[in-house]
Amino acid sequence: MRVSASMESLWQYIQSLSLSERNRVWLADKLLEGTRKEEEETEYISKEEILAGIDAGLKDMKAGRSKTFEEFMRDWDDEV
Repeated sequence: MRVSASMESLWQYIQSLSLSERNRVWLADKLLEGTRKEEEETEYISKEEILAGIDAGLKDMKAGRSKTFEEFMRDWDDEV
């Protein structure tokens, strides 16, 4: 609730300013700057990586190297 109220106060303050078109564009760019950096930092898994993971998993299954759900979740938690 406090964050929402603070954001609303900030928005009201910004609206109260007498900004030129140039200043509004500058402000918009500054506000969006952080989101662009976050988008650039997003990692994507390629189709080849996904297929390689599936292939490795199938080979493990055929070779009898499987895990229980609990083992899988422990490994998952260790990686995250």
